Amino acid sequence: MQLRLDPSSRAPLSAQLRDALATRIERGRLAPGERLPPVRDLAAELSLATNTVARAYRELEAAGLVVGRGRHGTFVTERLPASASAAEARLAEAAEAYVRRTCQLGAGREDAVRAVRRALGP
Repeated sequence: MQLRLDPSSRAPLSAQLRDALATRIERGRLAPGERLPPVRDLAAELSLATNTVARAYRELEAAGLVVGRGRHGTFVTERLPASASAAEARLAEAAEAYVRRTCQLGAGREDAVRAVRRALGP
């Protein structure tokens, strides 16, 4: 996982890691249900203490962004916690991206709506 942390920053490395992962989750770069690297593996990759990574993971879990499943690992939550206005803003952003993509594909309004209905299921 490509993350950049600044050891010379006043912010603790665990907070930098937490914020970097939170940003990736919130922007969709880490998908719902995606497994995060094991604490020891990420610590070794980033040359951090395992406790630093574990703390970042605990804080992400407390924020509702990830869920720990014991020996099975730590996973991005299926639904992001958010205030109503923040959730609505992200939903609007996703909808706009979808509309742009359907236009690129040459799909009309009815085709796009039909695709969304199929994706939402019964």
